[in-house]
Amino acid sequence: MKFKNSFYIHKTEIDFLQTLSCGQIFSYKQTENGFLVFSGNKVAKVTENQDNFLVETDDEGYFKNFFDLETDYSKIKAELLKHPVLEKPIGFGGGIRILRQDLLETIISFVISANNNIKRITNSVFFLRQNFGEKIGDFYAFPTLEKLSCLTEEDFRNAGTGYRSPQLVKLISQLSSKEFLTWGNLSSDALKAKLISLSGVGPKVADCIMLFGYGKPDVFPVDTWIEKVYNQYFESCTDRAKIRRNLVDKFKNLSGYAQQYLFFYQRNKKI
Repeated sequence: MKFKNSFYIHKTEIDFLQTLSCGQIFSYKQTENGFLVFSGNKVAKVTENQDNFLVETDDEGYFKNFFDLETDYSKIKAELLKHPVLEKPIGFGGGIRILRQDLLETIISFVISANNNIKRITNSVFFLRQNFGEKIGDFYAFPTLEKLSCLTEEDFRNAGTGYRSPQLVKLISQLSSKEFLTWGNLSSDALKAKLISLSGVGPKVADCIMLFGYGKPDVFPVDTWIEKVYNQYFESCTDRAKIRRNLVDKFKNLSGYAQQYLFFYQRNKKI
């Protein structure tokens, strides 16, 4: 691939392996010395050098925003380190940045993610790209909403989405008005209510869409890994709604960042 623009990110600012493998994105491929990162109809090539990562792309502004380069993560981590439970997770996964992803792709991907594993989710997302997305140079874009609206339950089953297939067909019909593109202006509570009204979207998936699609950091997606952390460090509890409320009360507008560090550490190196 040849690209029009490029920029560098110092290794102290991001760890691409941690950021891409922590479960927040499914459209990337690891290469011999870096990554190809896809978002909607855009792509970036990331190459690791001695002190920096070289990012090559045709849309420099998009990917500077995508990698959230304007946010000072040193301040975020300093604030979170006031909580002892985050000392080891930040030491282990402190190179994670929360990506600002394509909204439509994020919604579809996280509905597919429900009760699923990362490998299967990734395969489904790339199937949709390669079979229904526009070919742009050497890669396939994520399908547009108009293209997705033509897909059947069988198309989604062929993509490996299983029981979620009818949910996805209904979801896409619900998104057809494109009102969801303006929901980022809503309060977090109002946005969550809107998302949960959609087919296939429960509380955890809604939180993920809010964090990775709408850029709302005052949410705390709770899954098995986070439940284990909570039970070990706070109190015994199996009510995920209560766990979610208590963790947001504790970490407030930094909840999404805390969740990523805790999730990545618990899943990769037991606390």
